[in-house]
Amino acid sequence: MSAVSSSDLITRYGGNLPRYTSYPTAASFTEAVGSAQAEAWLKAVPEEQQLSLYFHVPFCDELCRFCGCNTSVMRRDDGRAAYGDLLREELRRVVALVGTQRLVRHVQFGGGTPSTLPATALRQIMRSVRGMFHVEHGAELSMELDPRHVPEGYPALLGELGFTRISVGVQDLNEQVQEACGRHQSFEQTQACLSAMRGAGISGVNIDLIYGLPYQTEDSVAETVRQIASLRPDRLAVFGYAHIPWKQKRQRLIPEASLPGPAERLAQRARMDTVLKAEGYVAIGLDHYALPNDALVKAAAAGTLRRNFQGYTTDSASALIGMGASAISMLPGGYSQNITTVAPYARALADSEGLPVARGVARTPEDHLRGNLIERLMCDMGVDLAQFESLNTVFTPEREALTSFVEDGLITLEGSKVQITERGRPFVRNVAALFDTHRKALAQAAGNGVESPRFSRAI
Repeated sequence: MSAVSSSDLITRYGGNLPRYTSYPTAASFTEAVGSAQAEAWLKAVPEEQQLSLYFHVPFCDELCRFCGCNTSVMRRDDGRAAYGDLLREELRRVVALVGTQRLVRHVQFGGGTPSTLPATALRQIMRSVRGMFHVEHGAELSMELDPRHVPEGYPALLGELGFTRISVGVQDLNEQVQEACGRHQSFEQTQACLSAMRGAGISGVNIDLIYGLPYQTEDSVAETVRQIASLRPDRLAVFGYAHIPWKQKRQRLIPEASLPGPAERLAQRARMDTVLKAEGYVAIGLDHYALPNDALVKAAAAGTLRRNFQGYTTDSASALIGMGASAISMLPGGYSQNITTVAPYARALADSEGLPVARGVARTPEDHLRGNLIERLMCDMGVDLAQFESLNTVFTPEREALTSFVEDGLITLEGSKVQITERGRPFVRNVAALFDTHRKALAQAAGNGVESPRFSRAI
């Protein structure tokens, strides 16, 4: 065991880093990728490969101060319904490129709060999905929900449409923390939401929690975790709050003096980890937990766990197609992101027959290799470098840089095999960053006067 203190580790590794839900990361996206390039990538996806679908709904009933998502308040039902029509139009254009009846095993609605879609709009979208694709029996259909604003009849609607999983935001149950975040949500509201969904036949439940929020303490986050664990969700995500007021102005309403420092954040994360394990949950990757019989645990044990913009997943599709304002598509040829705000997104669909793509990045063979390596590190907490090295790619500088991680007790290194230790789990992004040549190029460009991307806190 290394004698290096936690404070020393934070000093060495506590900078800002990508979350590595993709490689290259979104920081490398540029306007060099547009509609034509994205359409060519979609056409090139082989017919025999399965697809996954993601629909982004950028509306909420109210905004939380901590949120970094692309969302806004939409009060009008006709506006929400019109957005549903836009999603179906974009879906039609996608199908014209990839062909009909392609196999789909995962369909996800995210946001924002997708349940802001009127029931009729959601029915129409799912009718289009099932008509245009072959949605496999037993496919995972998932929707993010806000327990404070579940429309009447929505649990039954989701059950009727075949949804199998919900993802529920909780974040924290402490009243002082909720007041600072502008999100008041009682334990009883969350419990009632889960009960209604389970009663409608939706057995899969994800719950999101956050540490590093204003006024949180080790004891307060432990109490939140204990209460939420009593509801027995099969999966939990425990994220570190990303304070990015330069990107999300609403976060400026949070007094920075109320935010825990890096050492306290790390202690909160450790306390939540201890409580969840005591409650019978298994740690998955960087920040997920699941019950022992869950498919995520089985995938982690089998080495088939995956990671994408939605986090850790069992989705094995090589192509994830995102629809809606700001949605990102992850394709073998590269990543493309739609226009981020609703009005320009709608105008793009009205003014041309192309896809409403704003930016993206192509993926080279080197990107695929390094991306696979980083994904295995993030999913398996270890990797054999020899499996990724070739005549063209030798990780000599990366191997040398790993020495300090070994000395600090964050990894073990036996030959070419890198293994993240339990102490090193919170620092896995730092290890992944060693293999990120795009990040190094961006940093070099910043030194030459180009604006540097700003990432969230590593710890």
